[in-house]
This record gives sequence, structure tokens and C-alpha cells, in this order.
Amino acid sequence: MDRLGKRVLLFIYAAIIIIPMLTVFFSTFKTTSQMYENPIGLPESFNFSNYVQIFNETAMATYFKNSVIVTLVSVTFTLFFASLIAYAITRMNKWMGGLLFGLFTLGMMVPAQVNMIPLYSLIYRLDLTNTLSGLMIVNISVTLPVAVFILTGFMKTIPKELFEACTIDGANNWQVYRRIALPLSLPSISATAIFLFVMHWNDLLYPLLFITKDEYKTLPLALLEFQGQYMTNFPMLFTGVMIASAPMIIAYVFLQRYFIAGMTAGSVKG
Repeated sequence: MDRLGKRVLLFIYAAIIIIPMLTVFFSTFKTTSQMYENPIGLPESFNFSNYVQIFNETAMATYFKNSVIVTLVSVTFTLFFASLIAYAITRMNKWMGGLLFGLFTLGMMVPAQVNMIPLYSLIYRLDLTNTLSGLMIVNISVTLPVAVFILTGFMKTIPKELFEACTIDGANNWQVYRRIALPLSLPSISATAIFLFVMHWNDLLYPLLFITKDEYKTLPLALLEFQGQYMTNFPMLFTGVMIASAPMIIAYVFLQRYFIAGMTAGSVKG
């Protein structure tokens, strides 16, 4: 009975997730009238007119390009800085390393809404509003603490004897970081990359705060254009959602083995 109950609960959980996803997917092949007449049913025909229309009538290609640039640059630099900081924390003495780790941990406790006015004031004074570079700087700064928190927890599991052996052989800190710490931390870095990718790709708050010009809008901000005051074009909105979701699915497919490996890498035999 327990086994049957677990399967029933699993089936219900899967249905709760799959049914809304299928509804969104099928709605991309409907017109607005068909959507309101039969919101959860199959479309009359599977044509890609909505996908063609969204690229022809909007600057979707530009929005997509902006999201790709902002996300890739933000994730890359966040991981680079976080891995350096995590390595430094693990090599410091316990008191100094703990203090530095605590300071970055405190950064995760500050809600994003609290920083909105100070951040906007700073970015405005630096003349970085309506620029992708300003958005990247904000993304890196706000997600650096959580990346440091994850990577430090992993690097602390790497045996210190490996670092000491490299140091005895004449390697400097940069060489130990690049040849030992970084390769062994690859699964954790990949898992963190997926986490950061989802955060940056789906971020609406900071583009909404700093971007007003169409040529610098990202996908989440651009999707708001399909929502009107009295009526929402759901088929076009759902089409944009499907386009925005595709890179996240692809990223997870290619990085899932590192994500699943998680904390098991870095262990030594014997």
C-alpha cells in the first residue's frame, strides 16, 4: 500500500507540473479567440504562425541577444570571482577565512528590494542606466555572495594535502588554483552555473529598474509588452515564454551530469 501511495502522489505531483506546461505549449499554436474558447484543449492545427509573428512584429531577436549577452557575461564573471574568493577562503587561516566567509554570507541576507534605491542611485550617477554593462555589474554584485557560499562549501572538502603537495613542488597560488582547485571543483562550478543562469535569465527586477529603452531590454522585460491594462495576448505571451525557456532546458541537458555529480567529486582514493 505504501508503494502504491507513493506512486499516486508522484503521479499527482507530475500532473501538477506537466498539465500547466502542456497548456502553455499548446496555447502557442492557438489564436486569441481559440485560447479563450478552449484554454486547455488541443489546438486545431500545429502551425508556427505565432513564432513567426513574434519575431516579425517585435524585436524578439534583439531581446534574445541581450539576454544571452547579459546572462553569459554575468555568469562567467560571477563564477570567476567566486571561485577565486572561495579558494582564498580555504587557504586562509581559520579565523580570517571564517570572517571573510561570514561577510559574504551576510550579503545573502539583504533583500533585493532593500537595495533598489541605493543601487539605482549609484548606477544613475555612474551613467550606466540603459546599458547592458550596468545590468551585468549589478547582476554580478548581487549573486556573488551565493556563488561564494556554494563554492566555498565544496572547496573545503578538497584535501589540503593536495594544495600542500603542489606548494612543495614549487607551484604558486595561481597555479594551485588553476591546476588543482578549479578542475576538482568543476562539478560544483557547473551546478552553480546552472543556478546562476536561471537567476540571471529570468531576472525581471533589475532590467525593469535600469532599462527603459527597447534596444537594451531583455526577454523577461520584453514579455511585459504582451500584457495590456484590459486584455492580455496570451498566445503571444506564451510563445515568448517558450522561446525564453528553451535556453534553460538546453543548458540543463548539457550540464546535468555535473549537476547530479554535485559534491561527490574531489574525493581521493586510499
